[in-house]
Formats: sequence, C-alpha cells, structure tokens
Amino acid sequence: MRTPASEIPAPAFPRELPWVNVASLRMDKQIGRPVLVEFWDFCRVNSLRTLPYVRAWHERYEATGLRVIGVHTGGFAVSRDEAAVRDAVARLGIEYPVVIDSGLEIWDFYGNQGWPARYLWDARGGLFSYHYGEGAYAETEQEIQELLGISGDLVEPVRPEDHPDALVAAQTDDVAGVFSGPYEAGAVWAVCSGTGWVSANGRRVAVGGPGVYALIDHGAHSSGVLDLVVGDGVDCHATCFTPGVVPAGHVLDRPAGA
Repeated sequence: MRTPASEIPAPAFPRELPWVNVASLRMDKQIGRPVLVEFWDFCRVNSLRTLPYVRAWHERYEATGLRVIGVHTGGFAVSRDEAAVRDAVARLGIEYPVVIDSGLEIWDFYGNQGWPARYLWDARGGLFSYHYGEGAYAETEQEIQELLGISGDLVEPVRPEDHPDALVAAQTDDVAGVFSGPYEAGAVWAVCSGTGWVSANGRRVAVGGPGVYALIDHGAHSSGVLDLVVGDGVDCHATCFTPGVVPAGHVLDRPAGA
C-alpha cells in the first residue's frame, strides 16, 4: 500500500541482535538508498512463497542501490532458535542481510501484524509503501524501480495464483497442531520439527528438522479430506493451507473471503 508523503522514520535495529550474512547494520546508515525490510519466518509457508520475489529483487537491484533486509521473527518456538534460523538462511539460498528478531523487538517497533510483511523505505528513510501477506509483487517491484529511477521488466509470477488477474478462492484457515478433516485449498502443509515422518492420506513425507513440509499439492483450488498421521520423533505444530486458482467452471461452496 502506497503511503502519503510521510515523515515516519524507519525504526532502528537493536544493536545486540544477531545478524546473518553481515556483521550488523544500522538503519540510519542506509540513508541515501531505498531499503526493503521483509518480516518472515522459515516455518511459515506464506513467507517461503514470497521468498523467490525478495531474492530476485535483491539480485536485480542491489547494484543499483536497493538494500534488502530480512527480519526473521519466529512465530513458533522451533523457529526462534538462532542456529535453526542460520541453517534455514543457508538452505534457502538467502544472500541478503538477515537480522534474527526472536524476542519480537523489531516486530514491536514496527507494530507489525503478520507474516510475511514488507516495508519499503525511501532514500530519506521515510516510509514509501507497505504490504501484509502474499501478493502485490508487481506493485512492490514498480515502487522499487520508481525509487531507483529506473524501469524494466518485472519478475515473472512464480505460481498461477500470483498473476494479478488470477481468480483465487479463500482457503481453509490454518489450524494449530495436527488436523484431519475436510478442507478447501490449493495445497496443504505441516509445520514440523524432529526427525521421522508424517503421513498425509497415506503418503509419507520425511521430516528432517524444523520447517514447513508440503503434504498435498492440488495445483488449483480443490476440496478434500485430510487424514494426517504424525510418526514417532516428530512434532506437528500447525497444519496450513495455501490458496489456488479457481478452475474454469468450478462453483465455489463458499464465497471468496468467507
């Protein structure tokens, strides 16, 4: 969302917090360049679905002045562990600076409301735009280009539901812990930790540490019934659902947004 002309300054980063990929950064030292701050959690599937765009913006625009900073604020106990965050940053191929905000200090400074969330600051350190959740990727990239004084092709949509004109149905809400039962979604995921397996409708998925694991991918919005079984050595912290495009001719059982 584009903000009106504003003098809202970017909050400072607490100096004692640990960083990945850089010794540390100070927000006041970023004056003179636009800064994109992305709140994320490696155990939140919505964060991972946004990640390809954030990585691409870093790769495309770092040389022309954009600074991308990830703020990792874990929403689960297992994603607040510093070593686990560092492992996730390496595993996910994140090369831009990431500050580990396990105590929600930066989160509270921003008054942040969920994952993922991105804030684009202009070269003066004023808030230029913000967005909560997935989506609005083209808008954000156009705003980045505007602040850099350049223009060019935008990152291609990663998934069909990311297209600006895609018809996307509301998915079933995420559920804490293990869930079995009816749902509507494009895909089903589980936030797990430990070592072992989970089984979704008879299909086993290996679990090798804290993270979010894909269970079922319909490729489009679908109705289904989930039978989720958790094996020994594994804890399931949440069952999650992500949206899908509505197939042609499909009649929704409930209105989008319900």
